[in-house]
Parts: sequence; C-alpha cells; structure tokens
Amino acid sequence: MKHWRIDDVSWDRFDPARVDPGIVPLVKAAAMVERNGMDYAVYLGRVFRDDPDFRQATDNWAIEEVQHGDALGKWAMLADPGWDFEAAFARYRAGYKLPLDAEASVRGSRTGELIARCMVETGTSSYYTALADATDEPVLQQVCKLIAADEYRHFKLFYDHMRRYLVRENLGMLNRLRIAAGRITESEDDELAYAFHCGNEPESVAYAHERCIAAYMGRAIGFYRVRHIERSIGMILKSVGLPPRGKLSLLGTKLAWTLLQRRMRKFSKVTGLTA
Repeated sequence: MKHWRIDDVSWDRFDPARVDPGIVPLVKAAAMVERNGMDYAVYLGRVFRDDPDFRQATDNWAIEEVQHGDALGKWAMLADPGWDFEAAFARYRAGYKLPLDAEASVRGSRTGELIARCMVETGTSSYYTALADATDEPVLQQVCKLIAADEYRHFKLFYDHMRRYLVRENLGMLNRLRIAAGRITESEDDELAYAFHCGNEPESVAYAHERCIAAYMGRAIGFYRVRHIERSIGMILKSVGLPPRGKLSLLGTKLAWTLLQRRMRKFSKVTGLTA
C-alpha cells in the first residue's frame, strides 16, 4: 500500500528560480532507475517463487518504486520543459536489461539477495535525504523526503525478511560482508551510468560507461555530508549483523567519507568538474 500519492505533492509550489542545474541531470537518471522497479519485482518473484508473503511484499514495493520514478520524472520535466521522460525511459529500457530469467539469486543465496537489497535501500535512502538537504526548490525537496522515507521502510522490509532467511541458511559473517561490499561497489555499474546517458545525452552520442558514471557520481557525491554517511554506515553494519553504533561505526564513517572524497576527485578529472 502506498504511503503517499503523486497528487499529494504540492506541484503548484514549483519554483524554477530555485532549481539547481547540477541536480537536474541526476534526477533524470534516478527517475529511470526507479521507474524500472517492476523488472526487479519479476526477478525477485522468480528467486522467491515459493514464498508468497515475500512476493506480495515485493509487488507492493515495486509499485512504490515506479511511483518514485514517475514523481522524479514529472519534476524533471518541470525543471526542463523540453525533456521527454517517456521517450528517455523507453530508450533506457531498450538498452538495459535485468536477468529476468534467473532461477536463483545471483548472490548465491536468498539471504545474500536480501542483504544486497538492504544495501540498495541504504544507498537510496541516504541519497534522497542528501538531495533533499541540498536543494532549495520546494517541490523537489518534498519529493525527495517522501522517497527517502519510503526507501527506509523498504530497507526494514528487506532486513526483516533477511533475518528470517538467515535462520534457515546460516550465512556466515564474512560472506555477508562480502555480499554487502560487492553490492555497494555495483553502484558504479551500467544501471546508473546508462540511465544518465539516456536521460542527458542525445542518441547521436555513443554510450561510454566511464564518462557517464563520472558525470553522474561526480555530481552526486558532492551532495553528501558526513551525517548522511554516518547514517548509511549504521544501516550497513546492522544488515550484516554488526552493531550500528559505536567505534566501528565511527571508523567506518571516516573511512567511507575519505573514499568518497577520493572518488569525487577521480571523477572530476574525467568530467572537468570542480571537486
């Protein structure tokens, strides 16, 4: 069940004078990734085909993800009236495919799959919180806060089911850490990079992963603050069975912040943007 609807957003408060041009390309890309949520529901439905309760939960989750995409896409068309969300999304769908014929989790176990989903929801919850904090445009701020709250609920959904499967599969700590770390590094794969390409570059320009992921991540990282990273580290630690607060969390936050700044400097060399 949706916790909000697109009509609940105060679209009449949109203020073009407060739109940050640097955020618009990110919103365009995020809109397409979120809108593609139904494909993930198909994949999860096959992986958890004999678990009707979880399948129903993921169907509801996917409906909310699609709404996220529609809301972000609507805002992006207000910010850039010449942009066609439907055309960009059709182009994205034609070029980016998920493993919908999978019979088992690509993570090796159902527990692993749910840990990976927790990592995704951790990332999106913190990201939309960072965007909401960074923008002065009232409608985007509202939309991002609504999405961030949804993503935190989604984290709890996958975390609760992960705990249930962990009892059955008894996945060790090292394997949980490996899966979590692996999924985090996948934030720089083709999913976001290709979405950036389809949302912001003309079809006449050939897709290049390095250029597109640098253009996306180089901008996105700049909106994070230490408080956003601290919250994410706590969620990550909780997902793998470690205390979410304390010395380990503080150390993880410092390390993650240092790595993020290093990545931003690397991407700035590719894009020419100021780090």
